[in-house]
Amino acid sequence: MIVEKRTYTFHPGKVQEFLALYEKEGLEIHTKYLPLVGYFVSDIGTLNQVITLWGYESMADREEKRARLYADPEWIAFGPKTTPFIQKMETMILKPTGWSPIR
Repeated sequence: MIVEKRTYTFHPGKVQEFLALYEKEGLEIHTKYLPLVGYFVSDIGTLNQVITLWGYESMADREEKRARLYADPEWIAFGPKTTPFIQKMETMILKPTGWSPIR
């Protein structure tokens, strides 16, 4: 298993507005294709961040699932609604150790 960690840094004061929009319009589309491991908001340290964790069997599994998501007309229509909120986005692929509870 691999985990994709995405960190979104939002313009100050925009996190709650984004979360409301995402829950209403984006979450169902997103999770139709991608296996959600966790969805978090920063509370201490760097603020105005949302961190998402998505689980995949392999990089090929990730590519296939993301390709299906990106081809969905509902996702294509939703995506531009989120860009005004986001300052920066980072993606990291995490591979578990042999003793990790998530493998």
